[in-house]
Amino acid sequence: MNGVAIRVGFIPLVDAAPLIVAQVLGFAAEEGIALDLMRAPSWSALRDLLVHDRIEAAHMLAPMPVAVAMGQGGGAARLDVLSVLSLNGTVIGVSGALAQKMRAGGARFDFADAAAAGQALIAATRGQLRIGVPFPFSMHAELVHYWLAALNLPEVDRIAIRTVPPPMMGQAIAAGEIDAFCVGEPWGSIAVERGIAELLLPGRAIWARAPEKVLAVRHGWLTGEPDLAARMLRASWRAGRWLDDPANHITAAEIIARPEFLDVPSDVVERALSGSFIISARGEQRQVEDFMSFHRGAASFPWRSQAAWIAAQMARRSGSDPVAAARAAREVFRSDTYRQVLGPAGAELPGASEKLEGAIEAPTAVASASGRLILPADGFFDRRIFDPASIGR
Repeated sequence: MNGVAIRVGFIPLVDAAPLIVAQVLGFAAEEGIALDLMRAPSWSALRDLLVHDRIEAAHMLAPMPVAVAMGQGGGAARLDVLSVLSLNGTVIGVSGALAQKMRAGGARFDFADAAAAGQALIAATRGQLRIGVPFPFSMHAELVHYWLAALNLPEVDRIAIRTVPPPMMGQAIAAGEIDAFCVGEPWGSIAVERGIAELLLPGRAIWARAPEKVLAVRHGWLTGEPDLAARMLRASWRAGRWLDDPANHITAAEIIARPEFLDVPSDVVERALSGSFIISARGEQRQVEDFMSFHRGAASFPWRSQAAWIAAQMARRSGSDPVAAARAAREVFRSDTYRQVLGPAGAELPGASEKLEGAIEAPTAVASASGRLILPADGFFDRRIFDPASIGR
Protein backbone atom coordinates (compact mmCIF):
# COMPACT_ATOMS: atom_id res chain seq x y z
CA MET A 1 0.00 0.00 0.00
CA ASN A 2 1.17 3.51 -0.81
CA GLY A 3 0.72 6.24 1.79
CA VAL A 4 0.25 6.11 5.55
CA ALA A 5 -1.86 3.03 6.35
CA ILE A 6 -5.06 3.44 8.37
CA ARG A 7 -6.71 0.22 9.48
CA VAL A 8 -10.45 0.42 8.80
CA GLY A 9 -12.98 -2.24 9.73
CA PHE A 10 -16.18 -2.90 7.80
CA ILE A 11 -19.09 -5.31 7.56
CA PRO A 12 -19.93 -6.68 4.09
CA LEU A 13 -22.76 -4.33 3.17
CA VAL A 14 -23.38 -2.03 0.22
CA ASP A 15 -23.19 1.00 2.51
CA ALA A 16 -19.51 0.34 3.18
CA ALA A 17 -19.09 1.71 -0.35
CA PRO A 18 -17.52 5.12 0.49
CA LEU A 19 -14.59 3.45 2.23
CA ILE A 20 -14.18 0.73 -0.39
CA VAL A 21 -14.36 3.21 -3.28
CA ALA A 22 -12.06 5.68 -1.53
CA GLN A 23 -9.35 3.04 -1.43
CA VAL A 24 -9.90 1.28 -4.78
CA LEU A 25 -10.37 4.41 -6.93
CA GLY A 26 -7.54 6.37 -5.37
CA PHE A 27 -9.33 9.04 -3.33
CA ALA A 28 -7.37 7.84 -0.31
CA ALA A 29 -4.08 7.78 -2.22
CA GLU A 30 -4.63 11.39 -3.30
CA GLU A 31 -4.73 12.25 0.40
CA GLY A 32 -1.47 10.40 1.04
CA ILE A 33 -3.10 7.55 2.94
CA ALA A 34 -4.05 3.92 2.33
CA LEU A 35 -7.15 2.38 3.86
CA ASP A 36 -6.29 -1.12 5.05
CA LEU A 37 -9.81 -2.53 4.84
CA MET A 38 -10.52 -5.38 7.25
CA ARG A 39 -13.78 -7.34 7.00
CA ALA A 40 -15.23 -8.09 10.44
CA PRO A 41 -17.51 -11.08 11.18
CA SER A 42 -20.02 -9.18 13.31
CA TRP A 43 -20.88 -5.73 14.65
CA SER A 44 -19.76 -6.62 18.17
CA ALA A 45 -16.42 -7.85 16.82
CA LEU A 46 -16.02 -4.65 14.82
CA ARG A 47 -16.75 -2.52 17.88
CA ASP A 48 -14.23 -4.45 19.94
CA LEU A 49 -11.55 -4.09 17.26
CA LEU A 50 -12.02 -0.32 17.36
CA VAL A 51 -12.27 0.04 21.12
CA HIS A 52 -9.18 -2.11 21.73
CA ASP A 53 -6.95 -0.30 19.21
CA ARG A 54 -6.81 -3.09 16.63
CA ILE A 55 -8.13 -0.71 13.98
CA GLU A 56 -8.21 3.08 13.75
CA ALA A 57 -11.63 3.58 12.13
CA ALA A 58 -14.79 1.69 11.31
CA HIS A 59 -17.86 1.58 9.11
CA MET A 60 -20.34 1.48 11.99
CA LEU A 61 -24.03 1.44 12.81
CA ALA A 62 -25.07 4.99 13.69
CA PRO A 63 -26.49 4.09 17.13
CA MET A 64 -23.39 2.19 18.28
CA PRO A 65 -21.24 5.20 19.28
CA VAL A 66 -24.33 6.68 20.96
CA ALA A 67 -24.88 3.49 22.93
CA VAL A 68 -21.24 3.47 24.02
CA ALA A 69 -21.56 7.08 25.17
CA MET A 70 -24.66 6.11 27.17
CA GLY A 71 -22.81 3.24 28.82
CA GLN A 72 -24.95 0.64 27.03
CA GLY A 73 -22.83 -0.44 24.10
CA GLY A 74 -19.84 -2.17 25.65
CA GLY A 75 -16.26 -0.92 25.72
CA ALA A 76 -14.76 1.87 27.77
CA ALA A 77 -13.28 4.01 24.98
CA ARG A 78 -15.29 6.96 23.68
CA LEU A 79 -16.10 6.70 19.97
CA ASP A 80 -16.50 9.79 17.79
CA VAL A 81 -18.50 10.05 14.56
CA LEU A 82 -16.63 11.99 11.85
CA SER A 83 -19.38 11.74 9.25
CA VAL A 84 -22.45 9.82 8.19
CA LEU A 85 -21.39 7.32 5.52
CA SER A 86 -24.91 6.59 4.27
CA LEU A 87 -28.57 7.38 4.77
CA ASN A 88 -31.10 4.53 4.61
CA GLY A 89 -30.26 1.44 2.54
CA THR A 90 -32.21 -1.08 4.65
CA VAL A 91 -35.14 -3.34 3.77
CA ILE A 92 -37.79 -5.12 5.80
CA GLY A 93 -38.56 -8.63 4.64
CA VAL A 94 -40.91 -11.42 5.77
CA SER A 95 -40.91 -15.18 5.39
CA GLY A 96 -42.74 -16.72 2.46
CA ALA A 97 -45.38 -18.18 4.79
CA LEU A 98 -46.02 -14.84 6.48
CA ALA A 99 -46.12 -13.06 3.13
CA GLN A 100 -48.77 -15.52 1.93
CA LYS A 101 -50.93 -14.80 5.00
CA MET A 102 -50.50 -11.06 4.54
CA ARG A 103 -51.43 -11.20 0.86
CA ALA A 104 -54.50 -13.30 1.69
CA GLY A 105 -55.51 -10.53 4.09
CA GLY A 106 -55.21 -7.89 1.39
CA ALA A 107 -51.62 -6.64 1.87
CA ARG A 108 -50.47 -4.86 -1.29
CA PHE A 109 -46.70 -5.11 -0.85
CA ASP A 110 -46.45 -1.72 -2.56
CA PHE A 111 -43.05 -1.11 -0.92
CA ALA A 112 -44.15 2.39 0.10
CA ASP A 113 -46.95 2.62 2.68
CA ALA A 114 -45.39 1.87 6.07
CA ALA A 115 -48.64 2.26 8.00
CA ALA A 116 -50.58 -0.17 5.81
CA ALA A 117 -47.70 -2.64 5.69
CA GLY A 118 -47.29 -2.58 9.47
CA GLN A 119 -51.01 -3.07 10.07
CA ALA A 120 -51.05 -6.00 7.65
CA LEU A 121 -48.03 -7.52 9.39
CA ILE A 122 -49.65 -7.22 12.81
CA ALA A 123 -52.94 -8.67 11.56
CA ALA A 124 -51.21 -11.70 10.02
CA THR A 125 -49.14 -12.49 13.10
CA ARG A 126 -50.39 -14.80 15.81
CA GLY A 127 -48.55 -14.56 19.10
CA GLN A 128 -45.08 -13.07 19.19
CA LEU A 129 -43.51 -11.50 16.11
CA ARG A 130 -39.85 -12.48 15.86
CA ILE A 131 -37.86 -9.88 13.94
CA GLY A 132 -34.17 -10.22 13.09
CA VAL A 133 -31.91 -7.18 13.20
CA PRO A 134 -28.12 -7.10 12.81
CA PHE A 135 -27.41 -5.64 16.27
CA PRO A 136 -29.39 -4.40 19.29
CA PHE A 137 -27.91 -0.90 18.92
CA SER A 138 -28.73 -0.31 15.27
CA MET A 139 -30.95 1.91 13.16
CA HIS A 140 -32.66 -1.33 12.09
CA ALA A 141 -33.80 -1.91 15.67
CA GLU A 142 -34.73 1.75 16.17
CA LEU A 143 -36.83 1.87 13.01
CA VAL A 144 -38.64 -1.38 13.87
CA HIS A 145 -39.42 -0.21 17.42
CA TYR A 146 -40.57 3.21 16.22
CA TRP A 147 -42.68 1.79 13.39
CA LEU A 148 -44.58 -0.83 15.34
CA ALA A 149 -44.95 1.29 18.49
CA ALA A 150 -46.51 4.06 16.37
CA LEU A 151 -49.05 1.48 15.16
CA ASN A 152 -49.88 0.54 18.77
CA LEU A 153 -48.32 -2.89 18.78
CA PRO A 154 -47.36 -3.61 22.43
CA GLU A 155 -43.61 -4.02 22.13
CA VAL A 156 -42.98 -6.01 25.29
CA ASP A 157 -45.65 -8.63 24.65
CA ARG A 158 -45.65 -8.96 20.89
CA ILE A 159 -42.15 -8.24 19.56
CA ALA A 160 -39.07 -10.40 20.01
CA ILE A 161 -36.00 -8.74 18.53
CA ARG A 162 -33.33 -11.29 17.59
CA THR A 163 -29.75 -10.44 16.65
CA VAL A 164 -28.62 -12.06 13.38
CA PRO A 165 -25.47 -11.15 11.37
CA PRO A 166 -26.52 -9.56 8.03
CA PRO A 167 -25.27 -12.39 5.76
CA MET A 168 -27.16 -14.93 7.91
CA MET A 169 -30.55 -13.20 7.83
CA GLY A 170 -32.01 -15.30 5.02
CA GLN A 171 -30.72 -18.46 6.64
CA ALA A 172 -32.45 -17.52 9.91
CA ILE A 173 -35.75 -17.07 8.04
CA ALA A 174 -35.32 -20.43 6.29
CA ALA A 175 -34.59 -22.17 9.61
CA GLY A 176 -37.77 -20.75 11.15
CA GLU A 177 -35.83 -18.80 13.78
CA ILE A 178 -37.37 -15.45 12.79
CA ASP A 179 -40.53 -14.38 10.98
CA ALA A 180 -39.22 -11.10 9.53
CA PHE A 181 -36.07 -9.01 9.33
CA CYS A 182 -34.73 -5.53 8.87
CA VAL A 183 -31.32 -5.65 7.21
CA GLY A 184 -28.99 -3.65 5.02
CA GLU A 185 -28.58 -4.53 1.38
CA PRO A 186 -27.65 -6.74 -0.36
CA TRP A 187 -28.79 -9.33 2.18
CA GLY A 188 -32.53 -8.71 1.82
CA SER A 189 -32.27 -9.12 -1.94
CA ILE A 190 -30.10 -12.21 -1.53
CA ALA A 191 -32.87 -13.78 0.59
CA VAL A 192 -35.33 -13.03 -2.22
CA GLU A 193 -32.96 -14.50 -4.82
CA ARG A 194 -32.84 -17.71 -2.80
CA GLY A 195 -36.64 -17.87 -2.57
CA ILE A 196 -36.53 -17.51 1.21
CA ALA A 197 -38.28 -14.18 1.82
CA GLU A 198 -40.29 -11.35 0.28
CA LEU A 199 -39.50 -7.69 0.74
CA LEU A 200 -42.21 -5.62 2.42
CA LEU A 201 -40.72 -2.14 2.83
CA PRO A 202 -37.59 -0.07 2.42
CA GLY A 203 -36.43 1.46 5.69
CA ARG A 204 -36.82 4.94 4.23
CA ALA A 205 -40.60 4.40 4.18
CA ILE A 206 -40.43 4.70 7.98
CA TRP A 207 -37.97 7.60 8.16
CA ALA A 208 -36.99 9.24 4.87
CA ARG A 209 -33.50 10.35 5.99
CA ALA A 210 -32.37 7.92 8.67
CA PRO A 211 -28.60 7.97 9.39
CA GLU A 212 -27.66 4.36 8.76
CA LYS A 213 -23.86 3.99 8.92
CA VAL A 214 -21.19 6.36 10.20
CA LEU A 215 -17.43 6.73 10.02
CA ALA A 216 -16.38 6.14 13.63
CA VAL A 217 -12.99 6.52 15.31
CA ARG A 218 -11.68 6.39 18.86
CA HIS A 219 -11.73 9.80 20.48
CA GLY A 220 -8.12 9.35 21.57
CA TRP A 221 -6.98 8.58 18.03
CA LEU A 222 -8.82 11.63 16.67
CA THR A 223 -7.14 13.95 19.17
CA GLY A 224 -3.75 12.29 18.61
CA GLU A 225 -3.89 12.06 14.80
CA PRO A 226 -6.11 14.91 13.60
CA ASP A 227 -4.32 15.20 10.25
CA LEU A 228 -4.79 11.51 9.39
CA ALA A 229 -8.43 11.71 10.47
CA ALA A 230 -8.93 14.74 8.22
CA ARG A 231 -7.37 12.98 5.23
CA MET A 232 -9.59 9.93 5.73
CA LEU A 233 -12.70 12.11 6.11
CA ARG A 234 -11.94 14.00 2.89
CA ALA A 235 -11.31 10.77 0.99
CA SER A 236 -14.58 9.15 2.10
CA TRP A 237 -16.52 12.37 1.42
CA ARG A 238 -15.19 12.55 -2.14
CA ALA A 239 -15.99 8.85 -2.64
CA GLY A 240 -19.54 9.47 -1.44
CA ARG A 241 -19.93 12.30 -3.94
CA TRP A 242 -18.75 9.96 -6.72
CA LEU A 243 -21.15 7.23 -5.57
CA ASP A 244 -24.20 9.48 -5.71
CA ASP A 245 -23.75 9.95 -9.47
CA PRO A 246 -25.98 7.37 -11.21
CA ALA A 247 -23.48 7.19 -14.08
CA ASN A 248 -21.07 5.48 -11.67
CA HIS A 249 -23.41 2.84 -10.26
CA ILE A 250 -22.42 -0.05 -12.53
CA THR A 251 -18.71 0.52 -11.91
CA ALA A 252 -19.31 0.94 -8.18
CA ALA A 253 -21.34 -2.27 -8.03
CA GLU A 254 -18.57 -4.25 -9.75
CA ILE A 255 -16.04 -2.95 -7.22
CA ILE A 256 -18.17 -3.49 -4.11
CA ALA A 257 -19.21 -7.00 -5.19
CA ARG A 258 -15.61 -8.26 -5.36
CA PRO A 259 -14.75 -11.36 -3.27
CA GLU A 260 -12.62 -9.38 -0.82
CA PHE A 261 -15.52 -7.05 -0.05
CA LEU A 262 -19.09 -8.42 -0.36
CA ASP A 263 -18.55 -11.50 -2.56
CA VAL A 264 -22.02 -11.36 -4.14
CA PRO A 265 -23.29 -10.85 -7.72
CA SER A 266 -22.73 -7.28 -8.87
CA ASP A 267 -26.26 -6.93 -10.24
CA VAL A 268 -27.66 -7.34 -6.71
CA VAL A 269 -25.40 -4.54 -5.49
CA GLU A 270 -26.45 -2.34 -8.41
CA ARG A 271 -30.10 -2.75 -7.41
CA ALA A 272 -29.39 -1.17 -4.04
CA LEU A 273 -27.42 1.70 -5.56
CA SER A 274 -30.14 2.44 -8.11
CA GLY A 275 -33.16 1.64 -5.91
CA SER A 276 -34.50 -0.95 -8.38
CA PHE A 277 -35.79 -3.98 -6.50
CA ILE A 278 -37.20 -7.43 -7.13
CA ILE A 279 -39.29 -8.08 -4.02
CA SER A 280 -40.42 -11.66 -4.53
CA ALA A 281 -39.64 -14.88 -6.36
CA ARG A 282 -42.48 -13.94 -8.73
CA GLY A 283 -40.29 -11.16 -10.08
CA GLU A 284 -42.38 -8.25 -8.78
CA GLN A 285 -40.40 -5.03 -9.23
CA ARG A 286 -40.39 -1.83 -7.19
CA GLN A 287 -38.46 1.42 -7.66
CA VAL A 288 -37.39 3.46 -4.61
CA GLU A 289 -36.13 6.99 -5.09
CA ASP A 290 -33.13 7.79 -2.89
CA PHE A 291 -33.11 4.29 -1.44
CA MET A 292 -29.55 4.92 -0.29
CA SER A 293 -27.83 8.32 -0.17
CA PHE A 294 -24.14 9.07 0.29
CA HIS A 295 -23.74 12.76 -0.54
CA ARG A 296 -26.63 14.85 -1.87
CA GLY A 297 -28.50 17.13 0.49
CA ALA A 298 -25.77 17.08 3.16
CA ALA A 299 -26.26 13.32 3.49
CA SER A 300 -22.87 12.86 5.17
CA PHE A 301 -23.30 15.69 7.70
CA PRO A 302 -23.39 14.36 11.30
CA TRP A 303 -26.50 16.17 12.56
CA ARG A 304 -26.49 16.35 16.33
CA SER A 305 -30.28 16.30 16.28
CA GLN A 306 -30.15 12.83 14.72
CA ALA A 307 -27.83 11.70 17.49
CA ALA A 308 -30.28 13.13 20.02
CA TRP A 309 -33.19 11.26 18.37
CA ILE A 310 -31.29 7.97 18.63
CA ALA A 311 -30.44 8.64 22.28
CA ALA A 312 -34.02 9.61 23.14
CA GLN A 313 -35.36 6.38 21.62
CA MET A 314 -32.85 4.24 23.51
CA ALA A 315 -33.47 6.10 26.77
CA ARG A 316 -37.22 5.57 26.46
CA ARG A 317 -36.82 1.79 26.26
CA SER A 318 -34.05 1.46 28.85
CA GLY A 319 -35.41 3.88 31.43
CA SER A 320 -32.30 6.07 31.21
CA ASP A 321 -32.30 9.83 31.70
CA PRO A 322 -33.15 11.16 28.23
CA VAL A 323 -31.53 14.56 28.82
CA ALA A 324 -28.18 13.05 29.85
CA ALA A 325 -28.39 10.53 27.01
CA ALA A 326 -29.01 13.21 24.39
CA ARG A 327 -26.20 15.36 25.78
CA ALA A 328 -23.73 12.47 25.50
CA ALA A 329 -24.94 11.62 21.99
CA ARG A 330 -24.52 15.17 20.73
CA GLU A 331 -20.90 15.21 21.87
CA VAL A 332 -19.89 12.17 19.81
CA PHE A 333 -21.47 13.36 16.53
CA ARG A 334 -18.59 15.65 15.54
CA SER A 335 -20.20 18.26 13.33
CA ASP A 336 -17.43 20.62 14.48
CA THR A 337 -14.70 18.42 13.00
CA TYR A 338 -16.74 17.89 9.83
CA ARG A 339 -17.05 21.66 9.35
CA GLN A 340 -13.38 22.29 10.02
CA VAL A 341 -12.17 19.63 7.58
CA LEU A 342 -14.72 19.74 4.77
CA GLY A 343 -15.58 23.41 4.65
CA PRO A 344 -12.27 24.19 2.88
CA ALA A 345 -12.84 21.14 0.63
CA GLY A 346 -16.04 22.64 -0.76
CA ALA A 347 -18.68 20.74 1.20
CA GLU A 348 -22.15 22.26 1.47
CA LEU A 349 -22.35 23.06 5.18
CA PRO A 350 -25.69 23.78 6.86
CA GLY A 351 -25.83 26.90 9.00
CA ALA A 352 -26.82 24.91 12.11
CA SER A 353 -25.84 21.52 13.51
CA GLU A 354 -29.33 20.63 14.74
CA LYS A 355 -32.74 20.75 13.09
CA LEU A 356 -36.31 19.63 13.60
CA GLU A 357 -36.19 16.02 12.42
CA GLY A 358 -39.12 15.07 10.20
CA ALA A 359 -40.24 18.64 9.53
CA ILE A 360 -39.15 18.96 5.88
CA GLU A 361 -42.04 17.93 3.64
CA ALA A 362 -40.47 18.87 0.28
CA PRO A 363 -36.98 19.83 -0.93
CA THR A 364 -36.16 23.04 0.92
CA ALA A 365 -33.34 25.59 0.67
CA VAL A 366 -31.74 26.17 4.06
CA ALA A 367 -29.13 28.53 5.46
CA SER A 368 -25.67 27.35 4.47
CA ALA A 369 -22.14 28.60 3.89
CA SER A 370 -22.66 28.70 0.11
CA GLY A 371 -26.35 29.57 0.04
CA ARG A 372 -26.99 26.62 -2.30
CA LEU A 373 -27.87 23.81 0.10
CA ILE A 374 -31.22 22.09 -0.46
CA LEU A 375 -32.35 19.48 2.05
CA PRO A 376 -34.67 16.72 0.78
CA ALA A 377 -37.87 15.70 2.57
CA ASP A 378 -37.01 13.93 5.82
CA GLY A 379 -40.39 12.89 7.22
CA PHE A 380 -41.38 10.05 9.48
CA PHE A 381 -44.21 7.85 8.18
CA ASP A 382 -46.53 9.00 11.00
CA ARG A 383 -45.75 12.67 10.30
CA ARG A 384 -44.37 13.16 13.79
CA ILE A 385 -41.72 15.87 14.27
CA PHE A 386 -38.80 15.49 16.67
CA ASP A 387 -37.63 18.69 18.34
CA PRO A 388 -34.29 18.02 20.08
CA ALA A 389 -34.92 20.97 22.39
CA SER A 390 -38.01 19.23 23.78
CA ILE A 391 -36.17 16.26 25.30
CA GLY A 392 -36.99 15.92 28.97
CA ARG A 393 -39.99 18.28 28.87
